[in-house]
Amino acid sequence: MALQLKERISSMDQLIGTNDKRMDFKWVGKPNVPGKLSYALATGTAKFGSDYVVPNMCEARFLRSPHANAKLLSVDLEAGLAVPGVIDIITWEDEELKKIGAQPFGPPGRPYLDEYAEQDTAEVGVIVVAENEDICELALKALDPQWEVLPFIVDIEKGRDTEHPVIRQLNYTKMDMFGPQPAKPKAANVSYADTIQGDVDAVFAKTDADHIFEYTVELPAFASHIPNQVGSIAWWFDDPYHPEGPALHVEGAVQRRTSVGQMYGVPDERTVQEGLFQGGKYCDWGMRKAQEITPFLAKRVGRPVRCVDTREETFGFLMNQRHMSIKVAFDDRGVITAVDDYSVADGGTFSNSSFGTANDQGYGPYYTLRCLDIRQRMEIIDTNRGMMYLSGQHCPFNWDSVTVALHIIADKLNTDVIEIAKRNLHGPESQEDPNEVLSFEACIEAGKEMMDWDWHATGAKTLPDGRKHGAAFRYQMCPRHAFSGYESKLEYKGGKVHLPTQGPCTGIFAVECNALVVAEEVGVDYDDVVIDFDYRHTFTPVGGGSDGSSASSWATKENAVLLKNMILKQAVEEAENPPAGGMFSFGPPTPNPLKGYKPEDLDLVDGKIVVKADPQISHPLGLAVKKTLVSTFEGRPPAAIWGHMGKKFDTMNTVYAEVAVDEETGIVEVTKYGTAIDPGKVLRSTSLESQLDQSVYFSVGCQLTEDYYFDQETGVQLNKNMIDYKHPGVLDVPPSLKVALETRSGNAAYGASGISHSLSNTHLIMCAIHNATGVWVQPPATPDKVLKALGKI
Repeated sequence: MALQLKERISSMDQLIGTNDKRMDFKWVGKPNVPGKLSYALATGTAKFGSDYVVPNMCEARFLRSPHANAKLLSVDLEAGLAVPGVIDIITWEDEELKKIGAQPFGPPGRPYLDEYAEQDTAEVGVIVVAENEDICELALKALDPQWEVLPFIVDIEKGRDTEHPVIRQLNYTKMDMFGPQPAKPKAANVSYADTIQGDVDAVFAKTDADHIFEYTVELPAFASHIPNQVGSIAWWFDDPYHPEGPALHVEGAVQRRTSVGQMYGVPDERTVQEGLFQGGKYCDWGMRKAQEITPFLAKRVGRPVRCVDTREETFGFLMNQRHMSIKVAFDDRGVITAVDDYSVADGGTFSNSSFGTANDQGYGPYYTLRCLDIRQRMEIIDTNRGMMYLSGQHCPFNWDSVTVALHIIADKLNTDVIEIAKRNLHGPESQEDPNEVLSFEACIEAGKEMMDWDWHATGAKTLPDGRKHGAAFRYQMCPRHAFSGYESKLEYKGGKVHLPTQGPCTGIFAVECNALVVAEEVGVDYDDVVIDFDYRHTFTPVGGGSDGSSASSWATKENAVLLKNMILKQAVEEAENPPAGGMFSFGPPTPNPLKGYKPEDLDLVDGKIVVKADPQISHPLGLAVKKTLVSTFEGRPPAAIWGHMGKKFDTMNTVYAEVAVDEETGIVEVTKYGTAIDPGKVLRSTSLESQLDQSVYFSVGCQLTEDYYFDQETGVQLNKNMIDYKHPGVLDVPPSLKVALETRSGNAAYGASGISHSLSNTHLIMCAIHNATGVWVQPPATPDKVLKALGKI
């Protein structure tokens, strides 16, 4: 396999772009490269929206619903305004408030703030502006809000009931999902989505009963809580450089200042943002109302206004709940021949993203199999459980439905689950391709060595301390975002290369990868690449984790090559025609050893321009080129194979876990956790390793500790705090073993692909628990659930 990979790297015929076939790297992939913003984050000097304090500032708070589903009937506005220190109170009936977010065309949408709340703690009906937050809270209580409590759904199975009252108001009609509508009566709170390939029923009809099994997969909802409080501050001012109208300064809406400006009709050049730091959940693109409302309030009261959500108010979903009932047929070798997946998914509250529910059916995991007969049917339930914003979930959402199936087949055939996975994964070109995926095989080879993999049958291994040992394996393709285009700009001046950028996007710190590529391609030291953070710059490496870094780095690489060529050409020009000395230049000019050479005779190495034929002849870059040079490039790398929904492959990732289960206490310990991955080409190892570590916290959290608990009588969530919500800490997760291959099979810079959040999982540890004990536990596998599955309580 190692020889095949070397041959693969040496060919790399499909790579498109300048220097993508580069084999020698000085900076790219180098470990322990300091982050440019690491000091600010580590010392606490980084300022988020909630950290800003300005003179004459006042605070704002929304009224929050205490009910799971309710209509606000009335408030005592006079009593609220009578509280000393209250500046203004705005209600849902305010005509100016109704204009926020209103669409000029089409049917009327839901107002920015109305009298309906679809979950507890949802913003509803009223905003109070006061001198401080305490006064805001006093005024909100004085309002004495009166509610009509409405029917709610926090149990998604109950939402399927055709007789259940509608929980979403008729004038805010939800959009039906794609797919044929079922023949049965449609429940009022349900949408449907079907995706069908082949003839599943025909396969089941001709399959022996011993080769058919049914199982359930419960995908848990969990939060991966936002580490900082979400909020913003805004004020209006007269900008002498743009006198066409008032300018807006808003902090706390990093990378989305343009969206906020558009809400209030303010063009980009008059929308100011200085802060770099937003923070938030992984890949969380959703804006909260506290980040959008402050410009409206500041204009209304004529003062800066800050609005910040409490931690209790930020327990939205990172992943929605789903019940999956799956039927699988397989042949004598353990190859899956048919899949029938019927899912019931939490559609959440109004505007909850369908990404991770219906959209998830389009890109795996079933299409990674040789199986050609696949049926996916889904009911999506309107609920009052909560909100998941545009993104933020594992991707693809339902991947471990296949992970569990492979472990069940391995158990039935008494065969290593890795062997079963290899038999089922199709080749790189199509579902009918019989060839191996080299990246996958290489990851398995490396992963087995890393984990000292020694497969055993279910329940067959007991550790010296009496606990049961279990192991599990999973694979996943890499979701990638190479469809994003980038506008790269580089500026050379004074011997250094400047990389202007807006900065981190939604908590993603990915600029360093681009800086490493600049150092590599231009031929300068990493410290001589200056990252200029400024909200007015166009370039930002968005795209989703490290895969976004690799795609943006491709554009940066192309631009860096352009800049290097400009530098070499200018070096020759200045050697032949030395620029005039400055005011304080004295004496004869420094001899220039580059005189007489052509640009093609020169190279730029370690910050010096050297003669290729004789590298001893060199000149420091800062002396060789005095002129400021600017290069630009706009584009994107070739399209990622990910767009084929798993029916084609290039790079793959594998994950392994071992557990020890105490059958007397029900306590599960993850003793070993490892990832053997193929990011194509490592750009910055520190970023890559951090993302792998993050995926361990995701995976351990949703499988062992994290869960939402709702009062079934009221629908109110009971654990919206970091004490009762059991997010794992450093003592709850094992050290993460890691090995990163570099097959150069990706489509971005140097054949990189990144890894994104694909390594996070919902059932790897569950499969290891089954391998240890022979029982299935649905996540989170808390001790009581393990003991119940073992029949001990």
